[in-house]
Amino acid sequence: MNEIPTMSAEQLGMSKYTRRQFLKFSGAATAATAASVLSFNDIAEAAITRPLPLGTPILVVVTLYGGNDGLNTVIPFKDSAYYAARPDLTYKAETLLPLSDDLALNPAMTGIKGLWDEKKVAIVRGVGYPEPDRSHFSSMAIWQTGSPKTHLNTGWLGRWLDTQKIDPMTSISLGSVLPPLLVGAKNSGSALPLGGLVIPSGVFAQACDQLSKPSKSDNKLMAAAALSMRNLFSISGNITPVLSQAAPMSDDLPTVGGGNAGGDSNLSQQLNVVGKLIAAGAPTKVWSVSLGGFDTHANEANAQAALLGTVSTSITKFLSQMKASGRAKDITVLVYSEFGRRVRGNGSQGTDHGTAGPVFLIGDRVNGGFYGDQPSLTKLVDGDLAVTTDFRDVYSTVLESVLLTPAEKVLGKWNGRVNAIKKA
Repeated sequence: MNEIPTMSAEQLGMSKYTRRQFLKFSGAATAATAASVLSFNDIAEAAITRPLPLGTPILVVVTLYGGNDGLNTVIPFKDSAYYAARPDLTYKAETLLPLSDDLALNPAMTGIKGLWDEKKVAIVRGVGYPEPDRSHFSSMAIWQTGSPKTHLNTGWLGRWLDTQKIDPMTSISLGSVLPPLLVGAKNSGSALPLGGLVIPSGVFAQACDQLSKPSKSDNKLMAAAALSMRNLFSISGNITPVLSQAAPMSDDLPTVGGGNAGGDSNLSQQLNVVGKLIAAGAPTKVWSVSLGGFDTHANEANAQAALLGTVSTSITKFLSQMKASGRAKDITVLVYSEFGRRVRGNGSQGTDHGTAGPVFLIGDRVNGGFYGDQPSLTKLVDGDLAVTTDFRDVYSTVLESVLLTPAEKVLGKWNGRVNAIKKA
């Protein structure tokens, strides 16, 4: 539904409209509205009229644009080759967050470390695809289409959408541009630009309130328009306060201190909005959010730590919000980037485009632990980490265990799985 501007009755020429004419106009405008770009009131109205049933699995995809350095995310801190390859990019061992005898998380990721300790984090190691491409555009296109060798015009989740009933609410991306990830051949996701819910006020609001009241003389179109207007005011009363308040937190939210320079970012805002709409009952099974800035060719240690701190804190807050709403068991978060970085530092306290990197699966239904082999730092491929896990193994698992769809319908005959998610 398009946002209604705030104007006086005189400005709108309300005196020229009868109730019947105005409701006919409103109904026609509602029916004609494009579904590919949604507003908050579109989603909130759907949450009121057809909420997603509790227990329905929900996937939240977090894309890290720029190529996140996996070696400084999941750190092989006992490997001397790690320190030799990038002496000006390493962290002091005592600051790291140990995951095992030889691997640790970046010091900024204390929130995700807490979830790891609760066995709610799966780290899939060495993820990539055959014959890696170090171009941002090409590699991200490959990851989002799920097709390493054949050029496709559809995203892997877009092809999943093609198996579903056409509904603009099924999959939503935060932001004004829909990522290729959610583009299907006949059914695509919707974009939700970040912004507020704008409703009528003043004299116009009073006129709308009168027009929204049901009447026995209304035909079906007029009755639908009146109901839509009533829902708009209902949404205003129920959803606008939620959107303006801080997200509810569970009592067990861990305190995150240190390593989180930069504070909140757009990712935090995106996940905060997603959490509120999920809690309100939005009938959406797939959400897409993103964070840029991971192209760390210089000053990587500080810049990446700030970014990873944002990722960790934002996801931890979001999942706590989901626990408070009763939806925690429905949520699985997938975190990926288009490639990792080169093993050796570049002389500018940074790293250049590489290949394989870790993928994170996070949530109550995740079987926590490591999956896939850790790439060797001494058996490199053209100076890069070898790919030990194909990303289609991850996608197949998500399709079958979260979206409850045979992977073959989206990825063709692909046998690899990581088995990191408990089936619903």
